[in-house]
Amino acid sequence: SSDCKVDLSFLMDGSWSIGKRRFQLQKQFLSNVAQALGIGSAGPLMGIVQYGDDPSTEFNLKTYANSKDVRNAIEKIPQKGGLSNAGKALSFVNKNFFSDANGNRGGAPNVVVVIVDGWPTDRVEEASRLARESGINIFFVTIEAATESEKQNIIEPNFVDKAVCRTNGFYSINVPSWFSLHKVVQPLVKRVCDTDRLVCSKTCLNSADIGFVIDGSSSVGTSNFRTVLQFVANISREFEISDTDTRIGAVQYTYEQRLEFGFDEYSTKQDVLSAIKRISYWSGGTSTGAAISYASEQLFSKSKPNKRKIMILITDGRSYDDVRVPAMAAHQNGVIAYSVGVAWAAQDELEAIATDPDKEHSFFVDEFDNLYRFVNQLIQNICTEFNSQPRN
Repeated sequence: SSDCKVDLSFLMDGSWSIGKRRFQLQKQFLSNVAQALGIGSAGPLMGIVQYGDDPSTEFNLKTYANSKDVRNAIEKIPQKGGLSNAGKALSFVNKNFFSDANGNRGGAPNVVVVIVDGWPTDRVEEASRLARESGINIFFVTIEAATESEKQNIIEPNFVDKAVCRTNGFYSINVPSWFSLHKVVQPLVKRVCDTDRLVCSKTCLNSADIGFVIDGSSSVGTSNFRTVLQFVANISREFEISDTDTRIGAVQYTYEQRLEFGFDEYSTKQDVLSAIKRISYWSGGTSTGAAISYASEQLFSKSKPNKRKIMILITDGRSYDDVRVPAMAAHQNGVIAYSVGVAWAAQDELEAIATDPDKEHSFFVDEFDNLYRFVNQLIQNICTEFNSQPRN
């Protein structure tokens, strides 16, 4: 239905270990899912990749625009055979499936549902992580468990826990038997259509390096500075923080600049929140341009290539130096910049600092106590943008 606008890729297990009958049950399941989703160009679109030794696309997002055609196509899929190389299939999907040429719609969340009979015959953790880092939500539907004879070949124990976001089982469904697969059609459809949760899955989806650039000038004052730190903490709290998920760094500036902590300093949420609390107010002038250059150099030049670089700058006044040139350089280096202005901050500067379109990256409040109002908006914008960025 149209309130479920997602781009879906189903990874079918075509390995020989599954047998003819269960392969048929898998097709029936996919057909039921397509029916329940209500495929359509304004709603969910789906494509299927079948994997064995190697993956191949059966049909992509734009091949069929209604459930009936999708179901007919599923019926005709022959079993590939081979091993159950799900990791290889995830890498393939990450590289090839969600391209504009294949019908990826940009604004719609990208979702991969991996169906595994028993156990994959290769590693899935690394491939899943890379796919999640490019903004793909990964679900695993595992059916039955490894048989005694398969157990000796297990490469990654607990592969599901490693492959999906750590969100209390939201991204994984285990089915005890192929014959009870029909029972998970509705639960799965409900999850893949939970677009709010997908667009802003507060975890791996947002694999970013977020650098806060904090104005510590005299006009801020001690108590307002605490309020700013609270704002920084409230944003940081929403992300899953670890080396492979989101990393946080912070710079404070006056006339001068100080690196409070870099991206690789803390790798748990608790440590990051404690570090933010410990930042001490500096007091001084306001050289925002120099601060942006400093953050580019000290924080973002050390960012990891596959992470989004996000700068969130908070200031309460007009800068003593030029912000345009440093901001332009940051944008050209792939930094997505958000500006948050308070009180006497200058609108023209806030817009120059912000990535285009300004209205989605620039915020203004009349007083520090109202900063909290922008927390959700800011996070929502970061997430939405994350999903609509072209794959690099």
